[in-house]
Amino acid sequence: MQGKAPRQFKISVPKLHGYFTGTGDLMTALLLGWSHKYPEDLDKAAELAVSSLQAVLKHTVDNYEKAGMLPDMKLRELRLIQSHDELRSPNIMFSAQRL
Repeated sequence: MQGKAPRQFKISVPKLHGYFTGTGDLMTALLLGWSHKYPEDLDKAAELAVSSLQAVLKHTVDNYEKAGMLPDMKLRELRLIQSHDELRSPNIMFSAQRL
């Protein structure tokens, strides 16, 4: 924002082992969408984007485990359709902490 000092924050999330195809693209799209809805509150937009992404990853891992596939598979397609509720209105699971 013009005329205001920059603010920094961090959001800590647990590390998931494995490779998930499309996480960078999804995170970018989510952050863009949420920052459009909350243009003056990047912290909130980032919390919503990160929480949505983490919910998608959880659905993806759960789906692969239910199918009996190894959790350390090299390529995992994101389960976007199964995660549509969390994409539309995520529960904030990870909060931004100001630095």
